[in-house]
Amino acid sequence: MERMECKCGKVMSISESPDIQLRVYTDREWDDMLTEDIFDASKAPLPTYDVWRCPHCERIYAFGKPNEEGICPVVKVYKLVE
Repeated sequence: MERMECKCGKVMSISESPDIQLRVYTDREWDDMLTEDIFDASKAPLPTYDVWRCPHCERIYAFGKPNEEGICPVVKVYKLVE
């Protein structure tokens, strides 16, 4: 998935703005990388979950693992509370 519409109505596209997609590792993934002495970012594996942040409303979308069709479903949406 390279683009999707946020709940605020804005379209997010990681091909147009790389600041949307975040690299977020679970504690277990991070610990595994430290045990394997991976300090070079180019050698680090991709995180299990994909996380996007809308640059307009700052909602955070967490995607799950790919389903049978290869689509990663949104499993959580977090909205900034002021």
